[in-house]
Amino acid sequence: MFEKVQTILAKQLRLDPAKITPESLIKKDLGADSLDILQLLMRIEDQYGIVIPDQALAKFETVGDVVAYLEENQVKL
Repeated sequence: MFEKVQTILAKQLRLDPAKITPESLIKKDLGADSLDILQLLMRIEDQYGIVIPDQALAKFETVGDVVAYLEENQVKL
């Protein structure tokens, strides 16, 4: 699961995937802004046919937070 999110983020933010860890802060460490996060989640929603509620979006600070949400909600990436 982490590897899929890592790949999507690396492509979207034009980063080396090796620099993205579960502990990476999406905004501070990876340089993403709110629009980048929204686009990431929209890409996941589109690719996997799911809906991520806005309340969950507000809680995503690290890459691991996104992965944990997807795993808790049994999203199969």
